[in-house]
Amino acid sequence: MRRSLAIALLLAAGCSGTQAPLVPAVRDPAASSDWWNGAVVYEVFVRSFKDSNGDGSGDLPGLLSKLDYLNAGAASTGSDLGVDAIWLMPIYPSPSYHGYDVTDYDGVNPDYGALADVDALVAACHARGIKVILDWVPNHTSDQHPWFVDSASSSTSAHRDWYVWSATSLGWTQPWGGSQTTWYPDNGSSYYAVFWSGMPDLNWKNAAVRSEMSAAAGRWMARGVDGFRLDAVRYLVENGPGAGQMDQPATHQYLKAFAAGVRTAKADALVLGEAWADTATIAGYFGSTTTVPSGDEILPFDFPLADAVVAGIADGSAREVAAALDAVARAYPAGTGDAPFLTNHDQQRVATRLGADPARLRLAASIVLTLQGTPILYYGEEIGMQNGICPGDECKRTPMAWDSTLPGGGFTTGTPWQALAPGTATANVASQTGDSASLLSRYRQLIRVRKASPALRLGGLARLPTDDAGVLSYLRTDPAETVLAAHNLRSGAATVTVLLPGKTAADVLLADPGAMLAAGSGESWSVTLPARGSGLWRLH
Repeated sequence: MRRSLAIALLLAAGCSGTQAPLVPAVRDPAASSDWWNGAVVYEVFVRSFKDSNGDGSGDLPGLLSKLDYLNAGAASTGSDLGVDAIWLMPIYPSPSYHGYDVTDYDGVNPDYGALADVDALVAACHARGIKVILDWVPNHTSDQHPWFVDSASSSTSAHRDWYVWSATSLGWTQPWGGSQTTWYPDNGSSYYAVFWSGMPDLNWKNAAVRSEMSAAAGRWMARGVDGFRLDAVRYLVENGPGAGQMDQPATHQYLKAFAAGVRTAKADALVLGEAWADTATIAGYFGSTTTVPSGDEILPFDFPLADAVVAGIADGSAREVAAALDAVARAYPAGTGDAPFLTNHDQQRVATRLGADPARLRLAASIVLTLQGTPILYYGEEIGMQNGICPGDECKRTPMAWDSTLPGGGFTTGTPWQALAPGTATANVASQTGDSASLLSRYRQLIRVRKASPALRLGGLARLPTDDAGVLSYLRTDPAETVLAAHNLRSGAATVTVLLPGKTAADVLLADPGAMLAAGSGESWSVTLPARGSGLWRLH
């Protein structure tokens, strides 16, 4: 943000040298001018999005048929979401329903279609202005991958050193806790698999592995994909038990090389990464900003901020959200972006966590889509899809509800591979389309407002202190514009005072009924917000 405004805000907020910091932290805009900075990315599980042939399983032609729902390619339309990119969970051949145990990095799961379907999807996406991001699984393969089959066949096989072997089990358990082993016996030796026996870890210390993974990614980029989401990057290299199984220096070294290769193939490619950790650890995965201003490794997902937003809304308190934003501002390298989200395919859905409460869900959308960075939306989040009724991951990934008909919900004319989640009578696209008060309409409106606002898309973030622990407020500022975002997480209305140095007028970008911004005396402004309501104002 503009330095003069940032300094004025900090001075106005006050500071104490004897207590924990009271001054909210400030982040400047990200340095990147690439398409992904400020873009909205939509995560799709192809198996659950749309079935084109009635077999009960979603596929690539089905996804293609729904692209106009995501982005119709016309700036004036209000009937689509308007997302800028889609992230496809693994589409490769795999023995599992989820696809994270890959058997061929160059192929397509026959349940989903063929390579020609990928080509058609990419072309149709690009025609609408949608970028395509593929999930990439670098840490491990399936134990049915031909590489591992060969590796396990003999200690002298051609692919033996493509995986991590020991003459005996070394007894390491999973580094995130618990007692589950990571070493499994096979043909007189033991192989390492940090997640489970069916997903043996690749040996990233082997140059041949690194070369082939980069080459395979390059072949997908040659087909037109615009980047990758890298799975489980913390575990690429292991040097011992416990802490030695994650976040190793060589992991960062190899990520830099992989990302450099991707960016050489396509300079503005997005390289997202799953480094599920605390803020300080995540900050290290941006890498160096010396030659790549936004960081020469990955754009990591902001897990602590996601947890704080959802928990804060559930608790009616802005304190943990504010603390998470301040932690990001202090820990992330200057010039880097962020990847905020609410929940993803590994977590309980936000609608379930927030009790399917419409007001809370609208509030969650209003926060995540006004934060700095590249927000990620999980399919179905925009209609309030809940978890299914089973305890497993399958029920975090149930079919998309396009209408209220059962059992298919417009997803399939057959029997869906997994039962639709509860609540589809109202949590479906057809029921919410045309309803200006629906959650889907709120998402559409927020994305349109974000795309039309330089500050909301590209600006920095300065959190504003308020005298109400239930209210979260911040400025989004870039050279062209300053926007005030204010959110009331409490169950009752709130009025707070904020200091806006140099500002004398405001225009409404979005405001819930009852949300008001009024100038007071001097630099003080009064913000009134309804229960769980939000307001966005452009300041002058």
